[in-house]
Amino acid sequence: GSAFGGAYRAGTLKKSDYWAYTLEDSLTLVAKIPIMAARIFRNVFFDGKHIPSDPSLDWAGNYAQMLGVNDTEAFKEITRLYLMLHADHEGGNVSAHTTHLVGSALSDAYYAYASGVCGLAGPLHGLANQECLRWLRETHQNLGGKEPTVEILTQYAKDTLASGKVIPGFGHGV
Repeated sequence: GSAFGGAYRAGTLKKSDYWAYTLEDSLTLVAKIPIMAARIFRNVFFDGKHIPSDPSLDWAGNYAQMLGVNDTEAFKEITRLYLMLHADHEGGNVSAHTTHLVGSALSDAYYAYASGVCGLAGPLHGLANQECLRWLRETHQNLGGKEPTVEILTQYAKDTLASGKVIPGFGHGV
């Protein structure tokens, strides 16, 4: 459970100590994320055959290793880069803004994080990558084997917009 939530509910938490309990919850949460994410991945794609955590590895390297898809140092390095790029969300997007907003109500770090994850469910944020792939597959199918030239893709994009649909990824960095 939450150190912050427990101390707050017990009535023993001073306002000047909020930061220490919030930091403890946040560090605990960040430490658990790669283990939970790798476990979910292995449940879905590898019949629940889990790879144990290796505390001798760094956070991202351990996550890459627990995924079990590639054991090379290059895969660990690209995983570090991928996670770093995705970690650079200061507050102008849905998930970071939602996390800040819920946290500002003195919800503990777990509730704030969960709210940010819920914000990822929208097709203009976390689902944008999946929506882009869906749109690209649909585009490929609708081109019927034609070479995707700039002119053809430009017209296809115009037709998509004219039909009242959006082109996923525009308005959100994917």
